[in-house]
Amino acid sequence: MTYPPEPWALRGDLHLSVWFVRGGFDVPEGVSVVRVGPFAVVGTAWVDYREGSVLTYRELMATVLVRKGLRLLPTITDIWVDSPESRDGGRALWGIPKDLAEFAVEGREWTAAGIARARVVPGARLPGRLPVGFSVAQTLAGALKVSRVRSTARVRLGRVDWDVRADGPLGFLAGRSPAFSASMTGFDMRFGG
Repeated sequence: MTYPPEPWALRGDLHLSVWFVRGGFDVPEGVSVVRVGPFAVVGTAWVDYREGSVLTYRELMATVLVRKGLRLLPTITDIWVDSPESRDGGRALWGIPKDLAEFAVEGREWTAAGIARARVVPGARLPGRLPVGFSVAQTLAGALKVSRVRSTARVRLGRVDWDVRADGPLGFLAGRSPAFSASMTGFDMRFGG
C-alpha cells in the first residue's frame, strides 16, 4: 500500500465556490441530485493540503449535492491531485475518482493545467474557528460508500474568479460565475474512518 490507511488527518486551506447548473450528472446509485428548480447545486474547490497532513498535495474538485432520503451530502464527480499516493488512496479507500494534474499556485492565483485557473479574492473574515461536518457519497466496489468528514477552520467570505477551459473536463462551468464563494483557512480535517 503506497497511501496511508483511513482516517486521513489533513491540514491546509480550501477555496470553495457554489454554482447552479442545468444538466444531468452521473451520481452513485441510491442517491438523487438535489435541484433548485431546474438547477443542480455544484461545488468546486481548490485545496492545498500542507505540512501536518498525512500527505501534502494540491487538489481541484467538483461535487454535486445529492440526497439520500432526507440527508443532503456531496458526491465528488471530478477531482485532480498532484500526488499519486492521494490518487491511489482516494480511489481505494472511498471510491473518489481522483486523477493526476499539474498545479501551480502563485499568490492568490491557482492553475490546474488543461482544466481551469482561478484568482482568490478574500473578503470579510468570520470570527473564531467554525466546525464543519458532512459526509461524502461515492461508489466503491459497486456499492454506495458514505464517508464522514469533520473539520474546523477559520471561514472567510470572498470571491473566486474562475477561468475554465471550455474544451476541458469542467467545460460545463466555462463562461459562468459562481453564486457564492468562501475560504476555509487553516483547517484541521479528519476524512473517513
